Amino acid sequence: MGQLKPGATYIYERANGVVYAREFGADPGDRFEVGYEYDPITGQKIPHQWDSRTSDGRPLHDHMMEDQLWGQIRRAAKTNPTLQDALERAIMIYQLSKPDE
Repeated sequence: MGQLKPGATYIYERANGVVYAREFGADPGDRFEVGYEYDPITGQKIPHQWDSRTSDGRPLHDHMMEDQLWGQIRRAAKTNPTLQDALERAIMIYQLSKPDE
């Protein structure tokens, strides 16, 4: 896919239907996509959990990453008064903007 260097030694990893490569000795976080798992009969990409979508059409992975981010923000706000204040204001704005139930 254009990122492999001639003569370099690579470690290949497979996760959730995606094949990754990284140079030998490189940090595991430096891996990059080089391919996908395909059905040998149909030639179609094999769908995995990562390909799932939420009810609003967003990729499940994006939804999970956003939830993880909000969890990190809430945890950080416990020891960061400025962040806690900002979250409380956001909650107040959200509550005030909801239609009457």
